[in-house]
Amino acid sequence: MITRTAVITGAAGGLGQATARRLLADGFDIVAVTRDAPSAESTRQALAAVAPGRAVHVLHADLVDRDAVRALATQLRATVGHVDVLVNNAGAAFAGYAETADGIERTHALNHLAPFHLTHLLLADGLFTADARIITISSDLVTRGRLDASAPDVTGTSWRDRFSQLTVYGTAKLANLLATTALADRLPPGMNAYSANPGVIRTGFHTKAGGLLKVVSSVSGIMAQTPDKAARTPVMLATAGIPPTPNGGYFTKGAAATPPKIVRDAGLAAAVYERTAHALGLDVRPAAI
Repeated sequence: MITRTAVITGAAGGLGQATARRLLADGFDIVAVTRDAPSAESTRQALAAVAPGRAVHVLHADLVDRDAVRALATQLRATVGHVDVLVNNAGAAFAGYAETADGIERTHALNHLAPFHLTHLLLADGLFTADARIITISSDLVTRGRLDASAPDVTGTSWRDRFSQLTVYGTAKLANLLATTALADRLPPGMNAYSANPGVIRTGFHTKAGGLLKVVSSVSGIMAQTPDKAARTPVMLATAGIPPTPNGGYFTKGAAATPPKIVRDAGLAAAVYERTAHALGLDVRPAAI
């Protein structure tokens, strides 16, 4: 029997590491992706300690860097023979405007373009199994997202002179949610893509973000869940015996949920998908007929 393999980005702590621990307990081998070498080593030790006998691989990549995403895909090809589950969890809400070396606003680079890029590189490499599940972590803040339906900005550079931390983060997550719905129609039969909203989590994410998000977290913290509890939605999507429906759906609290109205705009979803592919220099995958 071939052991299932799950790749989880942003696995140094919080939701990502909690998801890794639970998938290890469910019999998966794990590839945990962290930002840098020190966090990779501490993550390897933490995960190996709770799962003796299971394969735990740890790689590191700063996913705001497009070249680092490409290098990560190459490392994954050399490290594992197949990927059954990809959990695109890495994310951050930066407090101020800055662009990457590729000319992408940082929040959009990490939260939207990086998971889109990594997913499509693995698809192109044929690394996904025939029934693979691609799970991208969403957020309550998608309701703060703002996209021009006639020309959606998927790179975030239009926020240069009007930056708002919560709105820019929400917009990056909204673009990601729309792209996931469009991706589901473009996957080979048997593969599934999902968006998973874990809700408010008791981690250092909001505090490290600084800015207004740190203030908001101090107010909402009383309702925050532990990472282990928040992990139930991505873990359910990864482990359910029958693939959850709908493909391309939005899930929270362990079940399918109705996404914001804007996400149900198929034309906008297709536009966001195509613009993102073009921004990354990727081929646009055709939608199923």
